[in-house]
Amino acid sequence: MENIIKSGYTVYNNKVKKKTKINLLTQKYLSLPDSKFSILYADPPWHYKGKLQFDLSGTLRKNCGWKRDVFVSAASFKYPTLTITELKELDISSIAENDSLLFLWATNPHLEQAMELGNAWGFEYKTVAFVWNKMMHNPGQYTLSYCELCLLFKKGRIPRPRGARNIKQLISVPRNGHSEKPREVARNIERMFPTQKKIELFAKTRREGWVSWGLEANHNNHLIVNKEDVLACDQNDLLVGQDL
Repeated sequence: MENIIKSGYTVYNNKVKKKTKINLLTQKYLSLPDSKFSILYADPPWHYKGKLQFDLSGTLRKNCGWKRDVFVSAASFKYPTLTITELKELDISSIAENDSLLFLWATNPHLEQAMELGNAWGFEYKTVAFVWNKMMHNPGQYTLSYCELCLLFKKGRIPRPRGARNIKQLISVPRNGHSEKPREVARNIERMFPTQKKIELFAKTRREGWVSWGLEANHNNHLIVNKEDVLACDQNDLLVGQDL
């Protein structure tokens, strides 16, 4: 008797491998800037340990014989993810001024890891800087998830001079692309600290007035490709710096 496959993870394993993004840099990270900053803003590529998102047809009960294809998604389909151990390896403290702030995005399943990461980078947790109401929900195991938190960590004293002191914590902006954060948050940080040197870590685009550090913001210096692309051609041909 044939074994019955009971897990969508097993059924869609090949699709997952093909769609997972990998970093083809010879080093794990881009080099950090040779400068120090008072304001650090980070959206880490949290690793979800292979956790997938798919609808109810991703279960045998709703998809008898696994005859129907289903929507399968994961953070690693969009960018290379990093474990908490790998994130802690980054020497962020070396680019932080003695008096500096870290604004750190944390997905709800990673709040504990976010606390660890901020401490590992040389900062002390202080408060929740921003609560982002995405105005649409994600399905969850417990409650429907609408919000994401941007945590605030401090090293030394609050940078001076201060700017606006009336910035609201709650931001209600519809969710856009995967992992894309509302521009209002960076703008509010600029209003709070208009004169300080600022860096965005794991940046996805260039931001005026900031140093942008990250694979997605530095396309001319890196390669992010699908695993299926690697299998389809000679890897030596990929490591020449072209923008794929």
